[in-house]
Amino acid sequence: MKKWLSILLVLILVVSLGLTGCGGTTESEDTSTGGDEGSEVTLDDDVIKIGVFEPITGANAAGGELEVEGIKLANELYPEVLGKKVELVIADNKSDVVESASAAARLVERDKVTAIIGSWGSSNSIAAGDIVRDAKIPAVAPSATNPLVTQGNDYYFRVCFIDPFQGTVMANYAFNSLGAKKAAIIQEVSNDYAVGLAKFFTDAFVELTGDPNSIVEVANYQTGDQDFSSQLLNISEKNPDVIFAPGNFTESAMVIQQARQLGITTPIIGGDTWETPEFIEIGKEHVEGAVLSTFFTSEVPITEESEKFLKAYREKYNREPAAVTALGYDAYILILDAIERAGSTDPVAIRDEIAKTEGFEGAAGIITLDENGDAIKSAVIKTVKNGEFVYLETIEPY
Repeated sequence: MKKWLSILLVLILVVSLGLTGCGGTTESEDTSTGGDEGSEVTLDDDVIKIGVFEPITGANAAGGELEVEGIKLANELYPEVLGKKVELVIADNKSDVVESASAAARLVERDKVTAIIGSWGSSNSIAAGDIVRDAKIPAVAPSATNPLVTQGNDYYFRVCFIDPFQGTVMANYAFNSLGAKKAAIIQEVSNDYAVGLAKFFTDAFVELTGDPNSIVEVANYQTGDQDFSSQLLNISEKNPDVIFAPGNFTESAMVIQQARQLGITTPIIGGDTWETPEFIEIGKEHVEGAVLSTFFTSEVPITEESEKFLKAYREKYNREPAAVTALGYDAYILILDAIERAGSTDPVAIRDEIAKTEGFEGAAGIITLDENGDAIKSAVIKTVKNGEFVYLETIEPY
């Protein structure tokens, strides 16, 4: 009996090991092709693979999902270039800088992609910078606004404006539209995007007011924090005219919610990361009247490509797209345009054509890249009204 039991246990172990080694991808290598997560990567000379590394899980997952929607939609509308099928190879960077570098490295080394799109979150994009530069694989960030994403990196580009412009836009809004002379800042200090944007807002606001002491308080918090009462009470004691609160959509919504619950009625303004459904779902009625800068509004289509994108998105999802969704779409079609102009799938040739981009019609506007690979783009200001993001105005580049 013991002999037969031993044989049975060995057979079970062999079968288990065999199943573990078969097909599919592991959780640590969460990639997909053709937009279907979990399918195997194909090796075909007639296929052009574009890598996508985005936060599919983790704190930034909602933002990553919105960008991937736009990328996948663009792939559906433009599935071929140079007579070859374009496949998406999607990797989850898990909202983590270490995972971002690993995801980018897998796309380059294992999946042999021709170009890369990503990522939502400047820190995630910055983490992949050395990978794409050393491999000479061009990368296009849809919405990563920190200048460090492209700085000193000839292989990283973006289709959005950068934070020096965004910070100036919101400083001007605070000074000119709100009449603010004193401002306080509460920032997600563990987030490169938030810290950078706060600095650019500060520089512009001080210049506008002519008062080096016009920033009356700077409060910090960490990603994942949930109690902001002490920071908010300190800010309230300084009696600012406006509070600038750059950070991730989750924490920012909670900051505003808690401020209102503490009786703080000071206007609170922020940046592009707020424009997700989760910001309103978390903040509820407390985020009514919050004002943010962003990249695009469906209420004011800019190009023929805007119309095409909006029609396709509304038919597929039956709702209005977020600005970063339009930017994900634009990153994809910009890469295809560069491949077409290069007449080649050679990554270096594609990089050279991306760098020459001028007057390209995207869904989120006309794209011209400067010498740093940054898009010269207008900004849109929105507010939350009746539980929706509502367009206020468009600000052209200074």
